[in-house]
Amino acid sequence: MSFLNAQTLRELAIGLQMTVLLIVLSAPLGLAVGCVVAWTGVYAPLPLRWGSHIYRSALRGTPLLVQLFLLYYGLPRFGFVLSPLTAAVLGFSLCSGAYHAEYLRAALLSIPESQFEAARALGLSRRSALLRVVFPQALRRALPGCTNEVVYLVKYSSLAYLVTLVELTGAGRLIAYRTFRFFEVFLIVGVIYLMLVAVVAAGAAWVERRVALERTPEPGVMRDRPIGRPSGHGASLRRRRRVQNMS
Repeated sequence: MSFLNAQTLRELAIGLQMTVLLIVLSAPLGLAVGCVVAWTGVYAPLPLRWGSHIYRSALRGTPLLVQLFLLYYGLPRFGFVLSPLTAAVLGFSLCSGAYHAEYLRAALLSIPESQFEAARALGLSRRSALLRVVFPQALRRALPGCTNEVVYLVKYSSLAYLVTLVELTGAGRLIAYRTFRFFEVFLIVGVIYLMLVAVVAAGAAWVERRVALERTPEPGVMRDRPIGRPSGHGASLRRRRRVQNMS
């Protein structure tokens, strides 16, 4: 692979840095947008709930590439000129936020009403009960879907070169056109994306384990009682079984 010289590696490294920057900026912004839209879609007045529904349907129902073109090539017609990085981050965040919102909305609706009523009975206001009791539980339940969306975002970032942002795919494209080694160049680009996805997936799995609602017993260790049941009940049950076996 004689084309893998210092200049080629430097261009790929710069493209990789831009891809990482896109992910680092877009992932938290998308999650923040999703939280606001999900909250609006469940607890806001009816007009805002309809607005949340329209937003989720529109952003999930249209291709991300079309959204990027509207932001970068369409907005200048109305006097709004965005840089390639701004257009890409905004497009990725809005699209990712729509999917985050759907995961979080479903999680919010899955929380039993008794959780909210118990929080109110303890003297919490409606807002405090939702923010401190209901929403943290919903966020935990939605976490697998949200972390999976971040993994997809790594692959979405390859579309940024279509709005003239030279990230990893854009750098690979320029190198391939210069060297005419399309297969080799994009094979290397694909391997880099695979490593990025593996790192993000490992981080997502670690976060899910840290905030899991239920700890899985270690291999070979049996849980002696159902979750939530006092330990005394399990001990008395085992004693009764031993007495029955002896008799």
